[in-house]
Amino acid sequence: MQYRRCGKSGIKLPAVSLGLWHNFGGVDVAENYRSILHTAFDSGITHFDLANNYGPPPGSAEENFGRIVERDFTGYRDEMIISTKAGYTMWDGPYGDWGSKKYLVSSLDQSLKRMKLDYVDIFYHHRPDPDTPLEETMNALDLIVRQGKALYAGISNYPAEKASEAITILKSLGTPCLIHQPKYSMFERWVEGGLLDVLEKDGVGCIPFSPLAQGLLTNKYLHGIPEDSRAAKATGFLKKSHVTDERVAQINKLNDIAIKRGQTLAQMALAWLLKDQRITSVLIGASRPEQLIDSLKCLDNIGFSKEELAQIEEIL
Repeated sequence: MQYRRCGKSGIKLPAVSLGLWHNFGGVDVAENYRSILHTAFDSGITHFDLANNYGPPPGSAEENFGRIVERDFTGYRDEMIISTKAGYTMWDGPYGDWGSKKYLVSSLDQSLKRMKLDYVDIFYHHRPDPDTPLEETMNALDLIVRQGKALYAGISNYPAEKASEAITILKSLGTPCLIHQPKYSMFERWVEGGLLDVLEKDGVGCIPFSPLAQGLLTNKYLHGIPEDSRAAKATGFLKKSHVTDERVAQINKLNDIAIKRGQTLAQMALAWLLKDQRITSVLIGASRPEQLIDSLKCLDNIGFSKEELAQIEEIL
């Protein structure tokens, strides 16, 4: 495993981190996700990323993770970076969503109980709230750090201008923003329009989620939509409408470059993000241990020639 400095902080994160957005909920197989966690830690992945609403049902990923940490990882807590978030709908009524101090503090208290932890290493505000003053939301993150319930504060899904404001407020409060978690992949490049520059200027780390575009940047969709794929399911974020003929053609062209590099498409897509030193870590999911091991091979080759980058740019 390679470890990278997170912005201007004392923290280093593994170049590949494990996200528990999918496959760790109450509907999933316990022995499988337990095996994924063991494989990750044994491979040098020290960072495990959750949120209050991960499941399904919401909260179950934190409960399952907490159970396994208590059972299998006793004595290893200080070798782990554990993060969670609040900002999306978690419970009924006016206090279970968005960015109020009431919601963020209550949510983290619930998360800590579910995971049976005294503190998390990073607590994120999960998305900007258009109605709550940004000062209130950032004050809540500052309070949580001062209470010792989180060691570091982070933000997620914030556009460049809003991120800059949030980072400035946190700095003025004495709790610097450690990290930003945006959606970023070869197919989702909005962060290149200013956000990465803001993070670099302010010394904030960056950990992209959905680096494989919900599985589109894998070998799974080279020939269209398989029956057992995410896009074939009625639920979820990847829809059949996303897998267009044009997209499949792009995937195949990218795959040709990956083959020449001695990589799978997924490995190349992860390496393509990690080529940028502003990227601290890429956040991957895994449905089985073998998939995780395969993704980690991206670290064998994260260098790109000018010709390769030009070819990729032309395809994208």
